[in-house]
Amino acid sequence: MMSVANGVAAASAKEPMFSFGVIADVQYADIPDGRSFLGVPRYYRHSISVLQRAVNRWNKHGNIKFSINFGDIIDGYCPKDKSLSAVQKVLDEFNVFDGPTYHMFGNHCLYNLPRSKLVSLLKMPTHSDRAYYDFSPCPEFRIVVLDAYDFSCLGWPHDHPVTAAATKLLDEKNPNTDKNSPDGLVGVDRRFVKFNGAVGEEQLSWLNDVLQDASTLHQNVIICSHLPMDPGASSPAALMWNYDEVMAIVHRYNCVKACFAGHDHKGGHSVDSHGVHHRTLEAALECPPGTSAFGHVEVYPDRLLLVGSDRMANTEIHF
Repeated sequence: MMSVANGVAAASAKEPMFSFGVIADVQYADIPDGRSFLGVPRYYRHSISVLQRAVNRWNKHGNIKFSINFGDIIDGYCPKDKSLSAVQKVLDEFNVFDGPTYHMFGNHCLYNLPRSKLVSLLKMPTHSDRAYYDFSPCPEFRIVVLDAYDFSCLGWPHDHPVTAAATKLLDEKNPNTDKNSPDGLVGVDRRFVKFNGAVGEEQLSWLNDVLQDASTLHQNVIICSHLPMDPGASSPAALMWNYDEVMAIVHRYNCVKACFAGHDHKGGHSVDSHGVHHRTLEAALECPPGTSAFGHVEVYPDRLLLVGSDRMANTEIHF
């Protein structure tokens, strides 16, 4: 019995290999509080206080290696002549954090500034204007950051081929005059709205190569995306347009253990048919003054532990 107990103890590490901070949908704007189209209160000025508390907590923890911001750094209602200064104000808060922060696009980012400008501002570790990338915090793990608006009506110039192709797809899938409305669409077809987007063909090919490489190296993978990729962890209207294509690639391999996302502000958690966990993070924007939604993920050889603040639920993921 003793040898079995010792074996279990050895397999279940006490100290994490590394930890990283997480926050989603800050959507800061220097405007009065408002409501979502569903009537949920939004606290545009307070959200930066949530971020400040997050950074303070991460720094005090002392063992948070990096942080990931899951997109929508500022809000679509931010006055457009203030977009640049608002982004900079939020980035200044992230810069107080003792480690690097990895960013991704959300729809609200693209309402404010073009893609090329955001790649530069957010210091994305890419070799071009593309906004997807991967990195390894330790040899056993790889983090993949997707660009969920690679194929979308947002962020590209009006005369760009992607804009034309995405607009055509949306016209085919959504008969509403207001393309941000899912009215009349049923089930997961409600995702075909303008505030969502897709992973393009080149990025799909890149993702397959990354996962193939990770499998060869026996790495576990965590995928991060602004848009959720499992109906069990999200409202249908918040899903990535081609989540099924992305997950078909993920399910070819056994290396992806969890997919984290933002966008659907209420949060969610599911385990898909292949055992991959999907965790949608609660939004900083919808925290009443004095409350917070952020956390950090402790990474172990056999599990992930999301340690949340008061409005972000703790989640344990075993693999």
